[in-house]
Amino acid sequence: MDLGLKDWVAIVTGGSSGIGLATARQLLAEGALVAICCRDEKRLAAAKSSLLESAAEKRLLAMQCDVLDKAAVDRLAATVEQWVGRCDILINNAGQARMSTFADTSDTAWREELELKFFSQINPIRAFKPLLDKSDAAAILSVNSLLAYQPEPYMVATAAARAGAQSLLKSLAREFAPRIRVNSVMLGLIDSGQWERRFLVRDDKTQTREQWFAEVARTRHIPMQRLGTPDEVARAVIFLCSPAAGFITGAQLEISGGTSRHM
Repeated sequence: MDLGLKDWVAIVTGGSSGIGLATARQLLAEGALVAICCRDEKRLAAAKSSLLESAAEKRLLAMQCDVLDKAAVDRLAATVEQWVGRCDILINNAGQARMSTFADTSDTAWREELELKFFSQINPIRAFKPLLDKSDAAAILSVNSLLAYQPEPYMVATAAARAGAQSLLKSLAREFAPRIRVNSVMLGLIDSGQWERRFLVRDDKTQTREQWFAEVARTRHIPMQRLGTPDEVARAVIFLCSPAAGFITGAQLEISGGTSRHM
């Protein structure tokens, strides 16, 4: 299916690994021009090298940027404008989870988590909105978590912050319509970098990767009996940003293998 993204311009924050990298790769395959960013220079360079194996260098921009640094995000937007003069798609993917209960979450940790979840949305949206306003079919897509609707006691700060960010996105969908569509994907357990790191420090070193991940799926009661993949998320993200989803805004698509319990 041709999603109609040839020569569209897409920005992917947190684009050096996992879902961000998979999304950038699939956007390039669809014929889009793609800008990725992340904080770590080495990871960014590795991602750029990987993407250039199947894409022309003129179609890819890779730039170091901390999305919590407003000035850095503004520089990224200015660089994109100088590079191609416009932006059609903004995918906000930067973020991480904090494992803690209410009892062991300090005031500093609360502030850090709230700032990350809100300003990883706010800074890029503010910086790129002038360019998005010029697009004929602009879209913003946030990679969020099922925790926003289905909190877990051991991730109290992350769940609360993600719920707040989801409310922000719902408000922006109405405020920005009809000029800019705003949607999100709500993720369950996805086999990305953080789960790979947990596998490497597993208690039972005799377990293979396949055995360990199968146990995770069982203990987390995932009906599909496995974790999702970054490519599966990327395909959904790209669809929601494409003209094929032109009448979808203010929506959230769950990608969780059926783990949700809410209606």
